[in-house]
Amino acid sequence: MIKVAVSGAAGRMGETVCRAVAEAEDMELVGRADPRLGTSVEEAIADAEVMVDFTTPDAAVGNARAALERGVHVVMGTTGADFAQLAGSGRANLFVAPNFAIGAVLMMEFARRAAPHMRECEIVELHHDRKLDAPSGTAKRTADLLRSAGANVHEPIHSVRLPGLVAHQEVIFGGLGETLTIRHDTTSREAFMPGVLLAIRRVRSLPERYVVGLERLLFD
Repeated sequence: MIKVAVSGAAGRMGETVCRAVAEAEDMELVGRADPRLGTSVEEAIADAEVMVDFTTPDAAVGNARAALERGVHVVMGTTGADFAQLAGSGRANLFVAPNFAIGAVLMMEFARRAAPHMRECEIVELHHDRKLDAPSGTAKRTADLLRSAGANVHEPIHSVRLPGLVAHQEVIFGGLGETLTIRHDTTSREAFMPGVLLAIRRVRSLPERYVVGLERLLFD
């Protein structure tokens, strides 16, 4: 059994992660950290092997550092912070994913493959009105992948924040007399759970101490 703690456990994503971990046959939820629960990260990870973090950009780096220094592996779902500064720190592995939805990773992969053939493109990302960072981590990751494939990504990335949305992104390519749109829509937070559980299962055996992107677990 993989012993898991969740940081940000009282948030909407945190609550969803807690349910998914509790229902997984090979995992045990051993700690829930959140100021609203009166439980610190240090308390929550006391018996944990892996910590999953869905908090805020200003809290996530400190949370990850605290876990890594105690030998607890980290699955980071919070975006908008610089986690590269933690690469190789502590005594455990750090896995960071801008997006845990399998479909979102496929959307980025298909866009990356299209980029050499239709180089002009724009990114539009749409999220709920309580998301703190803009553009999203997924959009920035997509832009990096497209540029590495030779695309001319038009700036700025277009960010929409409205109630009623969950997480959505489209990459629009334009060519002579044609356009190509690759879009992914998340309609519930459960969509992220297969990717989160995959990361929990794999984070302890990563080939490197610091790994970014769910595609590293799906395609490598």
